[in-house]
Amino acid sequence: MGAPAQPAPRGFAMPRPGDTGPPAAEPDSAGPPPLAPDAKVDLGSQEQALRISALLDRLDGDFVGLAPVKDRVREIAALLLVDRLRQGYGLASSRPSLHMCFTGSPGTGKTTLAACVGELLRELGYLRTGQLVSVTRDDLVGQYVGHTAPRTKEVLKRAMGGVLFIDEAYYLYRPENERDYGQEAIEILLQFMEAHREDLVVILAGYASRMDDFFRSNPGMASRIAHHIDFPDFALDELLRIAEMMLEREQYRMDDAAREAFAEYVALRMGQPRFANARSIRNAIDRLRLRQARRLVAAGGVLARDDLMRISAADVRASRVFRGGLAPDRARPGE
Repeated sequence: MGAPAQPAPRGFAMPRPGDTGPPAAEPDSAGPPPLAPDAKVDLGSQEQALRISALLDRLDGDFVGLAPVKDRVREIAALLLVDRLRQGYGLASSRPSLHMCFTGSPGTGKTTLAACVGELLRELGYLRTGQLVSVTRDDLVGQYVGHTAPRTKEVLKRAMGGVLFIDEAYYLYRPENERDYGQEAIEILLQFMEAHREDLVVILAGYASRMDDFFRSNPGMASRIAHHIDFPDFALDELLRIAEMMLEREQYRMDDAAREAFAEYVALRMGQPRFANARSIRNAIDRLRLRQARRLVAAGGVLARDDLMRISAADVRASRVFRGGLAPDRARPGE
């Protein structure tokens, strides 16, 4: 049998790009020696591999649909884990670029997945803390000279060791306004993305067509983004599964009539303005809770536990969506 596998490293331990390995050191201060060439590594016994597998399983459980997104995350996780194993054998290893771009409509899970990516990269030792700092243009760009640089640097300071998620990133660039300071924020971001790539992952997010325009106008940013992941809109059956999961977490339930009514509601709502996938489902459930509470209080009398949990078809059909709602949206951004 070969030498036993060494435990997978934890914490910030990745070399900077171009490093050929750790500096020479005295034997008593050096890390563990490389594995023998004929040594075997059992992934099933690697604590780190098991934790990563649990994270990816949770990703499957927490995210409905999004199959291509999950596949890409699994590929990235597999690459980084194998890179760790290569280090154990003393094979060449350099930190890959992990900056990303998430594209898709609102409510498709981009922010939630960014938090999952941070946790995954922390578990793999590519990030120290893995925390998510989510911002928009307003958090980075100032309104007068000298205001943008300190704001942007303060945000970057908070994000160090984790993930900086910039939603609707294309709003950073406004070429029609010559007095706009967004370009200054972009230049600072570019510097930090390159100089601190071992301690920061930047994820840009927004509609695909607008992000394409943004990258064409900012080739320096485009060259630093290694992973482009598109989040598809949810289908009707996926949205209904999301609703069931949300209701279960809140300890509510629908009877068969309510489920049928809610399926009609979602199908109608998908064709109306400002529909935002899972975010709209979350809002719809909040309104269902309001209507249920109003019904229960108005009826008075004695209530049982089941009454407090049950959403009725009447609660669903009280929505204005069934009374015509708004005209179908023909000018939704990104379509």
